[in-house]
Amino acid sequence: MVALAFLIPLGLVVQQLARERALADAERQTAVVVAVLTVTTDPLSIERAIASTGGPAVTRVSVHNLGDEGTEIGTGHARPGDLSRAADQAAPVIAPVPGGESYLEPVDLGSGRTAVVEVFIPESELDNGVAGAWWALGAVALGLIIASVWVADRLAAKIIMSARQLAGAAGALSEGYLDVRIDPQGPRELSEASFALNVMADRIMALLSNERELVADLSHRLRTPLTALRLDAETLDDSQDAERIRDAIAALEVEIDKLIRAMREPIDAHSPTPDRGERADGAAASTGEEGCDVAEVVRDRMMFWSAVAGDQERECKAIGVDAPAPVTVPKSELAAALDALIGNVIRYTPQGVPFEVTVTRREDGYVVLRVEDGGPGIPDPEKAMQRGESQQGSTGLGLDIVRRVAVAGNGTVNIGTGALGGASVVIVMADADPAPKEEPSPSRWLVGRLSREPSERRSRWKKA
Repeated sequence: MVALAFLIPLGLVVQQLARERALADAERQTAVVVAVLTVTTDPLSIERAIASTGGPAVTRVSVHNLGDEGTEIGTGHARPGDLSRAADQAAPVIAPVPGGESYLEPVDLGSGRTAVVEVFIPESELDNGVAGAWWALGAVALGLIIASVWVADRLAAKIIMSARQLAGAAGALSEGYLDVRIDPQGPRELSEASFALNVMADRIMALLSNERELVADLSHRLRTPLTALRLDAETLDDSQDAERIRDAIAALEVEIDKLIRAMREPIDAHSPTPDRGERADGAAASTGEEGCDVAEVVRDRMMFWSAVAGDQERECKAIGVDAPAPVTVPKSELAAALDALIGNVIRYTPQGVPFEVTVTRREDGYVVLRVEDGGPGIPDPEKAMQRGESQQGSTGLGLDIVRRVAVAGNGTVNIGTGALGGASVVIVMADADPAPKEEPSPSRWLVGRLSREPSERRSRWKKA
C-alpha cells in the first residue's frame, strides 16, 4: 500500500510533465508565427515562417482571420467559439478538440484586427512516454509488493520460529528436561526471553546439584556419631541385645552410604533432583551463625574424641587451645570439618596410632588449625581433595567439607606429611580480629611453611 501511494502520484506527475512538454512545443511554434505577423500579414511570408519551425508539427499550425478578407492558412481544428473566445480574451487559450487539444494564441494586427494562431496537439503528443512510464512504475510497484511480501514472510517466519522454539523449550523445561537450551535469535524481546530461559535452566541445574550435595554432606555428618556408636557397641558383651544393636548400627551405616552415593550420581536432565548450600566460589553456605573461636571448638570436640581415642588406646593431644583464635566460620561448620578429619584418623589408621590437633594464631592475620596423625598418610593429596573421590572406599566427602570451610574462612587447605610421620591436614583461615601487621605474608607461603616446619614434638612422639 505504501508503494502504491507513492507510485500513483509519481505516474500522474509524469503524465502532467508530458502534457506540459507538448504545450511548450506548441507555444514555441506559435512564437515563430506571431513574430512574423507583427511585421507582415503576407500569406506567403507566414507560410514560410510556419515551414521554418520544421518537423511533423508544421502541418498542425494554422492562422485564422488573417487580413481583411478573413483569409485562413492551414487546416484548423478549433471550433469558432473557441477562436472568438481567444480573440476576445487577448490571451492564449487551450481548447479541447477531437483527437487532442489546440493551443490558441491571439495576435493584434492593428486597426482593430486580430488573428489567432492555432497549433493542434494530438493525444499521442500529450501522452508521449506516459504509457511506458506507467508500465515501469507498475513493474516497480509489483516488485516492491513481492519484495515486501517476501521480507514480511521471512520476518514473520523468524518470529514464529523463535516463539515456537521458546514455547517448546519452556514446555520441555516444565516437564523436567533440564538440559534444554535455546540459541537466542529473532527479535530483541524474544532473544532476551530465550537468554533468560537459558540462565534460569542453568540456575535450576545448579540449585538441584547444590541440593544433592547438601544432602550428601548432611548424611556424611551422621557418620561421626555412627562411628562412636559402633565403637561403643563393640565393647558390649556377646548377648543377643548387643548383637542386635551392632546389626542395627551396621544397617544404618549401609543406608547412609547408599544415600550419599545416590546423591553423588549425576543429575538426570529428565528427573529433577535436589542444591547444596554452597556459594558460587565453592565455600560452605552461611547458616545464619556468626564466627567462632577455633580453640573453643577444638576443646569441645576433643572431649568427645578423646573418649573414643582412649577406647582404641590412641594418644591424642590438643595444643594451643588456651588462647582465643577467632575466625569468621560458623561454629557448626568448623566442628563438622574437625569431626571429618578426626573421624578419618579413627577410621583409617590402625588402633594405637596417635594424633594431635594444634591451633596457632599467627601474627600475619591467619589462624591455623592442623590435624596430624602417625598413620600411613595420604598418598595422593590432590585426588583426596576432589569431591567424591576416595582412596579408602569411603564417600570421599570429608575433605571436601574441610575445603569448603577453609574457603568460607577466606583461607585454604594443605595436605602433607606431619611431624608424627603420617598425614598432616592444615586449614588456614583469616583471623577475625587480626593484630596490626607491617608486612603481611601470603597464605600459600604460610601453608607451605606450616606443612614443612619441624616440630619439637616429632622426637617426643617417636620416643613414645
